[in-house]
Amino acid sequence: MAARLPSWAWVTGLTAGATAVVVALAVQADAGPHPTAAAAAAARPGPSASASPHPSASAHAPQAPELPDDSGDGRRIVYSLGAKRVWLVDATGKPIRTFPVWPGTVAPRPGRYSITLRTQSLKGSDGVEIEHVMYFTKADGVNVAFSNALDGSSPPPANGQKLGGIRLHKEDGAALWSFGDQGTRVAVVN
Repeated sequence: MAARLPSWAWVTGLTAGATAVVVALAVQADAGPHPTAAAAAAARPGPSASASPHPSASAHAPQAPELPDDSGDGRRIVYSLGAKRVWLVDATGKPIRTFPVWPGTVAPRPGRYSITLRTQSLKGSDGVEIEHVMYFTKADGVNVAFSNALDGSSPPPANGQKLGGIRLHKEDGAALWSFGDQGTRVAVVN
């Protein structure tokens, strides 16, 4: 006959097991992607999931927002203030990449600009180490530039600072850096 455990042993064992599960889930959540990174990943086209080996016609990857009509023509970078999004557009006028951004507290006026200066890396005015810095205008006496944080993080709250940095995810910053040389046109639209 097997020995019977006292009821307090069962309760202690179940409590320890439940605590271990909660701790494991907390560690996973803490190590997971930033919520804005998950939203950006959802906005990018990718393979669709399907329970059957043959996806139905209605199983689509999410569509990226369309290039704004008023963004000009030819090869350019398009930045939409309202959509908080950038498009990289090739010489034929076809968007080759689009991604969400975190705008600074100072926004450029809608209009046509060009990349005036590129800097590989520096410390941003918010104290964050940034890279792939591409300046294209000034607004309210503040330089406005695209960049990404070296560690890939989103910018912290501005706490009343005037910031012109338009932050990107790390991989999007690298893509923009490769696409835009000094002189590349930038169209800012509402």
